[in-house]
Amino acid sequence: MIELRSVTKKYGDQAAVMDLTLTVSEGEVCILIGPSGCGKSTTIKLVNRMLEPESGEIFVNGRNVRGFKPEFLRRRIGYVIQYVGLFPHMTVSDNIAVVPKLLSWEKGRISNRVDELLHMVGLRPETYRHKYPHELSGGEAQRIGVARALASDPPVLLMDEPFGAVDPLNRESLQAEFMKIQKELQKTVLFVTHDLDEAIRLADKIALMRDGAIVQYDTPENILAHPANRFVHDFVGTDRALKRLSRYSVATIMRRAYSLSMHDYPTTVHEYLKKQPWLRFLWIVGEKGELRGWLDTRDFKEQGAEAEVITEVKDPHFGLSDDSTLRDALSRMLAEGVKVLPVLDRERRVVGEISLKDIERVTEEVTERWSE
Repeated sequence: MIELRSVTKKYGDQAAVMDLTLTVSEGEVCILIGPSGCGKSTTIKLVNRMLEPESGEIFVNGRNVRGFKPEFLRRRIGYVIQYVGLFPHMTVSDNIAVVPKLLSWEKGRISNRVDELLHMVGLRPETYRHKYPHELSGGEAQRIGVARALASDPPVLLMDEPFGAVDPLNRESLQAEFMKIQKELQKTVLFVTHDLDEAIRLADKIALMRDGAIVQYDTPENILAHPANRFVHDFVGTDRALKRLSRYSVATIMRRAYSLSMHDYPTTVHEYLKKQPWLRFLWIVGEKGELRGWLDTRDFKEQGAEAEVITEVKDPHFGLSDDSTLRDALSRMLAEGVKVLPVLDRERRVVGEISLKDIERVTEEVTERWSE
């Protein structure tokens, strides 16, 4: 779907990209990563002809990009950049509709597409359709940028540090939304990042670059397990097994959680312990099933039905979503000083739990496979 053959781009005597050959198969997410100045963003801009190479050929969907006028080519390729680039004088709806209007879509089709895309990126159309960019948070603006890139349903997406300008919480949320969208749409994506954890989490293939050339092009698993040389080994770091946890979502290993309504305490605790005497933690929930705290059954047995054995959750971000990674889970456990965390849905209702032992088991399995 995207193919670069022996592509070279120079600025004077300095080569930004040197004899670069790369193939991204249909439906794959290929992430370009490497030190600053290695040629990542230059490669992206060569594909949509924002830059022209000195030599080599570039193909998109089997056609040489030189066969298109640049403006027509760009209408066939979605493009997302770090600082979004929304038009400040246009509403969210008009920003998303830019390319469909250029393609002369009918008004009804454009309106339906705008609403569809807002839903897809997790924003309510009735709330955001008529807003202007200055009324959006950084994370919301970045979601609109993704929606605009998808507006004409292009087969190819180019993404240049798309989540680099947002805070860590929004970044994690945007990555999760991107994974959901990609699972549904299966676009061919060439994605630039400087964040190795992001690359490991999102990529089907990683192209690690240095001095305008690809040093290793492989799956995240193989790059972590089998670095091609010392540079790759040092770039991915010594905590390779921990980085591998970014490839697993909490949903893949979470287990059943036992919860208890505040109104049923303490009677139901006794019933739980009769049937499951091994049970250590119970999650305490409110009227709508939302997380309120937890109960350590060991303390309950020792102290009886005293209210002090319930630990109230005060941090609104306590817990995990099912699309959090195992690395996120481990980090949260260390930060909170706990060995078990609840998994929550969007309404903060308990849908499962994950423990430190679960993560240790996955880490051991990964280490065993690498040693084979």
